Amino acid sequence: MQTKIVFNTAVQRLKKADVPEPELEAALLLSHVLQMERTALLLSGERVINDEQLVIFEKNIARRLAREPLAYIIGKKEFWSLPFKVSKDVLIPRPETEFLLEKVLAGVKTFSGIQTKETKILDLGTGSGVIAVIMALELASAKVTAIDYSFKALKVARHNAKKYGVTDRINFINCDWLDGITAGTLFDIIISNPPYIEEGKFAKQGDITTGSLQPEVRNFEPRLALDGGENGIAAINRIAAGLERLLKPGGWFYMEMGADQKKAVLDIFQETAAYDNMEIFDDYAGLPRVFQARKK
Repeated sequence: MQTKIVFNTAVQRLKKADVPEPELEAALLLSHVLQMERTALLLSGERVINDEQLVIFEKNIARRLAREPLAYIIGKKEFWSLPFKVSKDVLIPRPETEFLLEKVLAGVKTFSGIQTKETKILDLGTGSGVIAVIMALELASAKVTAIDYSFKALKVARHNAKKYGVTDRINFINCDWLDGITAGTLFDIIISNPPYIEEGKFAKQGDITTGSLQPEVRNFEPRLALDGGENGIAAINRIAAGLERLLKPGGWFYMEMGADQKKAVLDIFQETAAYDNMEIFDDYAGLPRVFQARKK
């Protein structure tokens, strides 16, 4: 069967199921099976897809129609214009986290002397490792510690670090938030994209049809990386409680946050007199997204 027929049929099926961007998703699924670039695929409409490839493609389309995220089906997600491995054990990287990194790197340029010496960075809840890897790639002086509670997530993160040749500058630790950091260890920069979704937005146990989140998120992405407990600030509270002992004087903290958490986050960090330069940056959609603070 010609690829253009397979492609057009898949687009119509995805569109009928209200899957966003059906043309793009059908093209990515088909190019994944055929192991060719999407641009090349679009120019090869007369190419014939063999029976084995068609069976795999049909299975993948069925998974997408069940609202399994595309990134899990093809096993990768583009982030920072680079492909990163992902699995069901990690959160799928999002543009909001790219915005977080943009703010961190913009801030680094203003830190006096920080780019001329070893810069110790802590990535709290590394997941697929995108934050740790990008910091190592973008900042030659970076020495990164990346922690995650999920050992399976750390396997994915290590794979991505190896792929981009930065394993020698990232130390991966399997621990519960700050519990695995040796007493007396101090960092120049601490970054986190913690779970910040309210638990009430998730489906009730045993009922995958409830909850206000998209089915791709609600039914497939790891809840451990998303569920922020009541009001979505449980993890943020834990981080704030231990942050001061880990930041060097003059060290910076950056955190991705929920768009409705501006007041809650400021209240948490203003309870102590340890920080100044507290600011919240709006993302490109105009929503509060990144919190910044400096230890006095």
